Amino acid sequence: MSNPMTNASQDIVLRASHIAKTYEEGDLRTKVLSDASFTLKRGETLAIVGASGSGKSTLLHIIGGLDTLTSGEVEVEGRLLSKLSDAERGRVRNKSLGFIYQFHHLLPEFTAMENVCMPLLIRGTNIADAQKQAKVLLERVGLGQRLEHKPGELSGGERQRCAVARALVTRPSCVLGDEPTGNLDEDNAAQVYALMLELNREIGTSFILVTHDSRLAKRMDRTLELHNGELREKV
Repeated sequence: MSNPMTNASQDIVLRASHIAKTYEEGDLRTKVLSDASFTLKRGETLAIVGASGSGKSTLLHIIGGLDTLTSGEVEVEGRLLSKLSDAERGRVRNKSLGFIYQFHHLLPEFTAMENVCMPLLIRGTNIADAQKQAKVLLERVGLGQRLEHKPGELSGGERQRCAVARALVTRPSCVLGDEPTGNLDEDNAAQVYALMLELNREIGTSFILVTHDSRLAKRMDRTLELHNGELREKV
């Protein structure tokens, strides 16, 4: 008989516990986060909203292992990031997490295919398999005819769809998006957002999206508001 407690813990992809972050510069101390906690279930979509400068991006970088915390813990698929070496954290990011930013951060000298292959090649996947997996996902996001185009030859919406494909090509447990549609016009933003939600349903990847767009946030399973350094459920 399976242990229900074990099954419950396996259902949690990411757990943030009492995250605090204070920046210090000389005698100046700036508290950005004071007590941010939440859990994310497998396949769940979560929006994080809040005023500009409230610390949303800082929180996302901390839970993604890209920034350090002052106190608290971040657990990704049962592994505490604070207990891992830099190399181990890098492997957790490559295996379990995907990232999408407001600006696509595609490498300009590489084609769409090469950009999407990159996370797989870093993981050690051979080139032929990486290209096969990248092509499937690029076709899925509507870029099947743009495989050999470089970012400068793609429209804004196409570049962001390519960034979505790159984030999902490793089949991560969770994708972290920092205003992923914030640099797009309303129509392209809606298309990219709809695409992410479709892929969430098809692949089962969880999403955490920082966004200022309340209409988009309402399409997520849950919304948390960051206020005075703490997270609270927004209804």
